[in-house]
Amino acid sequence: MQMLFQWEMSPQDPRKLEAKFWRAAKSEESTERFANELFEGAARHVKELDALIGQHCDNWRFERLAAIDRAILRLAIHEVLIAKLPLRVIINEAVSLAKKFSGDDSGAFVNGILDAASKAHIKTSGARSASQRPKSTEDPKPR
Repeated sequence: MQMLFQWEMSPQDPRKLEAKFWRAAKSEESTERFANELFEGAARHVKELDALIGQHCDNWRFERLAAIDRAILRLAIHEVLIAKLPLRVIINEAVSLAKKFSGDDSGAFVNGILDAASKAHIKTSGARSASQRPKSTEDPKPR
């Protein structure tokens, strides 16, 4: 998510950005490989991901989304499309990132977009069984 955010703020060759990022953020080699794979995939398919996000931003223009929310949504939808993790895990992680790094309402917003996008993907691709469909991670009680 951080690499996608940096990439949007300062477009550059993804490999160069990765090298800079990992000089500052140390991690296990397997974590770096996984993060780079996600970043490169999302960057490579950014136009398609943005179109999918835009389809589910009811009453909101894609361009008005906070840059951090775009990064979180791009990453999560890319993960949904490559189907390496359970949908519930992807959505929960994205909502957690939104709550931590974005505005007060971003968790619910990200949850709604991902829920709609993942259901549309399941419906059109049949990629996941009904038991793997995401459930809302937001508390239904108003606070």
